[in-house]
Amino acid sequence: MSAADQAYVHTKQRILDGEYAQGRLIGEGEVSDAVGVSRTPVREAFLRLEAEGMLQLYPKRGALVVPISAADVEDVMETRQLLERFAVTRVIELELDLSSRLTEVIAAQERHAAAGEAVAFVDADREFHRVFVAATGNAIVIRTHDSLRDQQNRMGLAAMSAGSDRMQRILDQHREIVDAVERRDADAAASLIDRHLEETLGLLRRAARGSQSSSS
Repeated sequence: MSAADQAYVHTKQRILDGEYAQGRLIGEGEVSDAVGVSRTPVREAFLRLEAEGMLQLYPKRGALVVPISAADVEDVMETRQLLERFAVTRVIELELDLSSRLTEVIAAQERHAAAGEAVAFVDADREFHRVFVAATGNAIVIRTHDSLRDQQNRMGLAAMSAGSDRMQRILDQHREIVDAVERRDADAAASLIDRHLEETLGLLRRAARGSQSSSS
């Protein structure tokens, strides 16, 4: 990777895993020293992350890790719903056969659920939804969806998916979505996507309220 890419990956990963907490000011020198690159590529990385909505730059001071607001939660999930409804409908219209890949991803989720591996389970969950989005072949839709999932990870979805009951419910809903797509029932598939994401939105809302209460 280029020096800028190294700085970008380093900074983004630490934002996503919470090491660079929301509301924290990060200095260019801090990242420069950690990655072993000069400040110029760090500045480039910060600009990319600002464009993705993760940082807000302050000249000569550094970059603020942008806090997640209740409105952000609503916006992210509403946009995910729009994109994923489009994706499953497009897959059905094109009569694409994604069964093999979807079976692999669900099997991976089953293994992670059985082992209680919450983070790996969420990664597989992300891949499940991305299979449909990637199948559209629309690069803008794919990039946007990836960015939304990054933002959702910052909202603490991994922790909310740690319970075995929640994991099983996600798996059941994923199987229902796959069944509707394989039956070429676009209305049912879109409805199941809505129900699935609205349940996630409910969890995120409760997490956001809990975060606000603990900080007040």
